[in-house]
Amino acid sequence: MRIIFMGTPEFAVPVMEGLYNTGYDIEFVVTQPDRPKGRGGKLSWSPVKERAIELGLKVMQPLRVKDDDFINLLEEIKPDFIVVAAFGQILPERLLRIPHYGCINVHASLLPYYRGAAPIQRAVMNGEKKTGVTIMLMDKGLDTGDMLAKEEVEIALNDTFGLLHDSLAQVGVESLLKTLPLWIEGKVEPVSQVGMKSSYAYPLKREDELICWDSTARNICNQIRALNPWPGAFTLFQGNNFKIMEAETYDMKQTNMPGAVLALIKGKGFVVQTGEGSILVKMVKPMGKNIMSAQSFINGYHVEVGYVFGAGK
Repeated sequence: MRIIFMGTPEFAVPVMEGLYNTGYDIEFVVTQPDRPKGRGGKLSWSPVKERAIELGLKVMQPLRVKDDDFINLLEEIKPDFIVVAAFGQILPERLLRIPHYGCINVHASLLPYYRGAAPIQRAVMNGEKKTGVTIMLMDKGLDTGDMLAKEEVEIALNDTFGLLHDSLAQVGVESLLKTLPLWIEGKVEPVSQVGMKSSYAYPLKREDELICWDSTARNICNQIRALNPWPGAFTLFQGNNFKIMEAETYDMKQTNMPGAVLALIKGKGFVVQTGEGSILVKMVKPMGKNIMSAQSFINGYHVEVGYVFGAGK
């Protein structure tokens, strides 16, 4: 079976590796163009490109997959499948019609919920108890195609985006590799999403990273989990952006305004009041510094009870 694989971030790497290790003939890998990164603006490869080159696979990086030259090439190759995992561009209808068995997408949610660019972060941020992976046939809509398989995954109370991301990537590989041969043999009945209740996982914006201390303790903890390890939920400390990387709800009587430090808990961190309840901050990242324990932060920055964290900038 001749496959073209399309993917860009870390989530897509295990999917590509699974196809490769199972013996599928990957004609070439398509990933996003190299992007400037860091203060120096040096061009950086996507995680998929890095791994594909290590595996000896041919890599293509079209600026737009809707360009005629690229689509003409695919029409000449006539792949059996195009497998997509977090590629980052919308595929045009002409391209979707090319592969004999269709374009198959590995999406990190239980469709039709959390269609779109940030399904894992939005599920954690919203306090969902479960999510999963859907294997689907792509159509011209955004994650609206017929579904071939679903695998459910529970979200633990301490799951971060990073932990859940890795778990879902592995589940996605396993589900895809089970589904492809069944689809080829005609043993899978596609399930339409038409008429189903749906939701959309909007891309993260800067305001999603800002901690609103007037919110509830649970909502703030969910936000922190959803943005760990990247990009991090932030507030303001002594005029600088300050990221909170790990926290948990904490039972302490509210005595001050939201954002105020209520207590220093030796060996654990510090307690901050919210609009409803309080949180115990355990891991932080001051501006320009590495991630550190809240205890180390207390020791180095002399945080005191009564200090009020502010809005970010």
